[in-house]
Parts: sequence; C-alpha cells; structure tokens
Amino acid sequence: MIEKLLAAVAAWIMGVISSMGYGGIVLLMAIESACIPLPSEIIMPFAGFLVSKGEMTLFGIAMAGAIGCVVGSIPAYYVGMFGGRPLAEKYGKYVLISKKDLDWADNAFAKHGEIIIFIGRMLPAVRTFIAFPAGVAKMNMTKFCVYTFIGSFIWCWILGYAGMKMGEHWEDLKVYFHEFHYVIIGAGVLFLAWYIRRHFKHAE
Repeated sequence: MIEKLLAAVAAWIMGVISSMGYGGIVLLMAIESACIPLPSEIIMPFAGFLVSKGEMTLFGIAMAGAIGCVVGSIPAYYVGMFGGRPLAEKYGKYVLISKKDLDWADNAFAKHGEIIIFIGRMLPAVRTFIAFPAGVAKMNMTKFCVYTFIGSFIWCWILGYAGMKMGEHWEDLKVYFHEFHYVIIGAGVLFLAWYIRRHFKHAE
C-alpha cells in the first residue's frame, strides 16, 4: 500500500516538474517545507536526472529548491509564531511539554537558532517541520530566512547532484534515503527517551 502511494506521489512529482520546470521545483519544495511531508528525496533527484539530460542546470535546480523552501517555510513559521505558543501552553502538559520546556526552546533558538535551522534543513523529516518550532520560539525572521535558504540550497544541491550522477537510475537512491530515515528515527527515539527522563526528573 505504501509503495503504491509513493509510486503515485513520485509520478505526480515528475509530472509537475516536467510540465512546470524550475517553477515546479519551487512549488513542490514549498509544499514540502510547509509541514506537508512531500519527499524532497524524490523531487530533487528527479530534477538532477533532468540535469543529466541537459534540460536543467544543477545550480538552477538547487536555487529553485532553496527558494521554494523559504517560501513554504514562512507560512509555517507564522502559524507557529501566532498559534503555536498558546496551544503548547494550554495543551502541552498532555504531551509532557511544560512552560519551562518552552522557555528552554525559546532560549535555544535565541542563542543557537542559526545552527539549528541550518542543520535541521539538511535532515530528512526534521526539515519538513523545523519552521513551526522556529516560529513558536519567535526566532529572528531575517536570520530564519537566510539560514533556511543556505541549508536548503546545500540539501537540494546534494540531492540534485546525486540524481544527476545516477541518471536514469535516480530512483535507486530512495533505498539509501529510506535507510537514512531509520537513522533519524532512531535518533528521535533516543532524544524522546532522554526528554521524558529529563521531564520527570525536574518534576520531582
């Protein structure tokens, strides 16, 4: 079922890019950065395949992808900024999020927001949702956009380059990205275990 869904999504992505070119990449990466899990691991490698055919340039697809990421991240940022904190303060206790945790996140983004966004933009899954907590923490908007663009450009360039080198076999890259997802999930589980332990320790 999941494989059929991914195949349908991949076919749609290829259709959008084939018909809209660079504009299609901007659109798709904007959707992916607006907290909607549209896989950039399909978008950019396919665009890279088109680079190998001479239909696009590597710099062009990386630029289009990065611009799309910024465009899609802005709405997600403002949703977090205007609605995230009140909801988190009201319902956070049900998912082990306290006001102290929110203050800690605010402080982390205030001190290290640039590196959080920069690295987050190059991590599968994390990159899709990172704009929302940045908005909740009210990270400086200019810095948010700049580091979103830089991190996204690097990510899009890497995926595009891989697709370009793989050529007609660009879809084989999905196997490697799926394995990387397991690494991210494993790291997430470890972080969650640490977070729960920390939460109850401070509650004592």
